[in-house]
Amino acid sequence: MTSPRLSALVVAHNEEDQLRDCLQALRFADELVVVLDKCTDGSKAIAESIADRIVEGSWDVEGHRQHAGYEACSGDWILHIDADERVTPELAAEIRATIPNAEAGYFLIPFDNYIGDRLVRYGWGGSFGVSAAVRLFSPGAKRFGDELIHPRITMTGKRQRLKTPVIHYHDRDISDMIQRFDRYTTMKARDLRDSGDVGTFRSNFRRIFSRFFKCYVQRKGYREGYYGFLIALFAGLLPLVSHLKARLEDT
Repeated sequence: MTSPRLSALVVAHNEEDQLRDCLQALRFADELVVVLDKCTDGSKAIAESIADRIVEGSWDVEGHRQHAGYEACSGDWILHIDADERVTPELAAEIRATIPNAEAGYFLIPFDNYIGDRLVRYGWGGSFGVSAAVRLFSPGAKRFGDELIHPRITMTGKRQRLKTPVIHYHDRDISDMIQRFDRYTTMKARDLRDSGDVGTFRSNFRRIFSRFFKCYVQRKGYREGYYGFLIALFAGLLPLVSHLKARLEDT
């Protein structure tokens, strides 16, 4: 029986500091595809030196650029990795051992998230980091909605899970976390305005406490000390700040 072909996909915007290491770790795939979205740095030269296929363009909607990458992949399975993520040799071996007997569908892969050089395992969620995500799937099994930030994802086929985590360099430091929070709330505000329903201050204010509790207590963010507190704080504030940006700003 012919072994299924694996396409590795990376979608990048100005990721010259991360891209080479990310792509080098994906050389075990049969095909390496890079989507360059409005890149103005050295990302293209790096991609050209390693990737099998490059797609260049300008997309404002996350789902559109992701779908452009999916369509460029010719494999029986697609492994989608961001530039700030790394596939370890152990994960590569598990993927190769798993897909020959896997049913069409998708795999959840656990994440080991780092802030700087600190591994932070607990507390992620509330649109601010994930502990696992669908990153391996058969063509057509994963589709995105049109939202700018954290779009709806529709999955089809069998749900499966891998054991070995992806290494994710989530943020360099607290300043990086704050910048991420600012980007996320700005994009979410645009989605709210586009929907015609920005919600109410009261309902979004209440979500501060429910989301904080979920990340800090239910997802055990308290085990990470101050980092767990920060993650829960950002997760709790994200809906309210997005609401206020949607109400008070127009960009």
